[in-house]
Amino acid sequence: MHSPPRGLVYAIYYATLAAIAVPVNLLAIVILSRGRCGLSRCITRYLLSMAVSDLAVIVTAVILNRIPGIYFPAGYLSLTPVCRVSITIIYVARDSSVWLTVAFTFDRFVAICCLKLKTKYCTDKMASKVIATVCCLCCLINIPWYFLHEPVYIINDVPWYCRLKEIRYSSPLWATFQWSDRLLTPCIPFSLILLLNAMTVRYILVASRARRRLRVKSDGESQSDPEIESRRKSIVLLFAISGSFILLWTTYVVQFFYDRFTNDQIKGFNDPKFILRESCNMLQLLSCCTNTFIYAVTQKSL
Repeated sequence: MHSPPRGLVYAIYYATLAAIAVPVNLLAIVILSRGRCGLSRCITRYLLSMAVSDLAVIVTAVILNRIPGIYFPAGYLSLTPVCRVSITIIYVARDSSVWLTVAFTFDRFVAICCLKLKTKYCTDKMASKVIATVCCLCCLINIPWYFLHEPVYIINDVPWYCRLKEIRYSSPLWATFQWSDRLLTPCIPFSLILLLNAMTVRYILVASRARRRLRVKSDGESQSDPEIESRRKSIVLLFAISGSFILLWTTYVVQFFYDRFTNDQIKGFNDPKFILRESCNMLQLLSCCTNTFIYAVTQKSL
């Protein structure tokens, strides 16, 4: 029995991803916009911004890039000027999604572990400033992607498709930019999320032990404590967040190092290099379906 062509597999995957991710994120945006989900305005702003950025990733990377590239390979979206703009916006949306996740994780760390700073930092006004700053910086640092791409074909003086310029292998400037891009997304976010979650978990464990000892001294025996149970669930959810983010982004980092130190040309859908690259994209885009749900559940427990 023959397996289906890889192009068909990718086509089905991206179509399914778009069909699920768009309504999920739209529903999250509608619910959060109404502000009736029992969360503070600060938390709601972060979750809303994350849902919007995740939706932007799905729309730009899947609906306007991957799906047209598979079903309509010679459409107007494949023109090089359009393609350049599309790729730049994809990187902006991707980085915004990742760094808003980091910003929200830091906000939750402050809320749980830094009670003195909480009243000043965990506010609606501060959340708006942080979100605006993150989005503006993501726009600025990704402008070079527009100039890093060139046409694949020029037919009747019309440039078609996009590919990375060969200068990326020889220019120290472009090499620095690409290394910086991978460090900023996702290497540094990896480290920050792990560090913040580790400190949060440590704080919860220490607080839970102290609370358990006080209850034993006051009641004379250890009893079930709803607060401790809630904190235990929070630890599990925090590890789920870190694990999900790392799992879905690790191959992206691996692919970068492989691509950076090899200069092999992709020779079709069955080329291992193409499979690795597309698998990275598939897992990375899948994270846009999970982020909002995981954080919403986390807030219910914290």
